[in-house]
Amino acid sequence: MKTVLKISNMVTSNDISKVRSSISRNEGVIAFYIDKDKLEVEVIYDERLLKVDDMVDSIEKLGYIIV
Repeated sequence: MKTVLKISNMVTSNDISKVRSSISRNEGVIAFYIDKDKLEVEVIYDERLLKVDDMVDSIEKLGYIIV
């Protein structure tokens, strides 16, 4: 499954590193790409192991806002 998450307050390279780390810790993530210009994260994942809400929760726990 593929999804795109828009993160409104991901502006610095430190933010990108935190988001990258958060996403990669989720079991079921196959691949992802962070577009810092569009403030988006495109994630390819196994929907049997991971739900979109789980990814959103892991990013929001760091203080980022998913829109």
